[in-house]
Amino acid sequence: MPASQGRARARDRSNVLNRAEFLSLNQPLKGNQEGRGSARKPSGGQAGAAGAPGGIPKERRQSQQLPEEDCMQLNPSFKGIAFNSLLAIDICMSKRLGVCASTASSWGGARSMINLLGITGHGIPWVAGTLICLVKSSTLAGQEVLMNLLLALLLDIIIVAGLQKLAKRKGPFDVSPGLLDYLTMDTYAFPAGHASRAAMLSKFFLNHLVLAIPLRILLVLWAFCVGFSRVMIGRHHITDVLSGFVFGYLQFRLVEVIWMSSNTCQMLISIW
Repeated sequence: MPASQGRARARDRSNVLNRAEFLSLNQPLKGNQEGRGSARKPSGGQAGAAGAPGGIPKERRQSQQLPEEDCMQLNPSFKGIAFNSLLAIDICMSKRLGVCASTASSWGGARSMINLLGITGHGIPWVAGTLICLVKSSTLAGQEVLMNLLLALLLDIIIVAGLQKLAKRKGPFDVSPGLLDYLTMDTYAFPAGHASRAAMLSKFFLNHLVLAIPLRILLVLWAFCVGFSRVMIGRHHITDVLSGFVFGYLQFRLVEVIWMSSNTCQMLISIW
């Protein structure tokens, strides 16, 4: 036995593959053994990770997705940057111009007067005044103009209320609408109902009434003052008022297209 063991040790020493520099060729890789062992006996955590798609753990997949999401947020489109910049400027300027938003504001003492100016552009007083004038009117031309004016006012209330329900944009300040605003469903900011009504009325009167030049200038100034007053009391943004002016002009053009003739107006008055 000792002789056979000595011959075996001599063969091992003479074997070239037993040298230190060739041992890696003789032995299996440790990583492969661990990989085969883990494939045979997966642990609880590895089993959960293997259940994920592609065998990648959930945390690793999230970390791989985060940089891409961050890049998407940090590199928005040019239209998105322009829109957000204009929106920020609009909000900032509207807050600066809201000098009568509350009694504690810089012009808080003039809040009641600015509210009174806003009431001159409200829908309820104009509808009531038009109905009274229509009852007292005795001329066919006057009744025709008043009936179409009433149609324009009702269209303005319906269109503005519908657009506000769709947009649901709130004003720059937390100012609750008044009682008259709730009656005309003017509870949101976009578009400004007072501005659209003032623009529509001023254009209507300029087209269908014979007015002197000073009165025409005062009528246009009144429309701008009514719209600007809504920014001062904090109910609307600047873009809400500007869009209200645009919608008011479009409503006037719509009424001109569907203008009711004198016979139609007389028929409606007789039914009423």
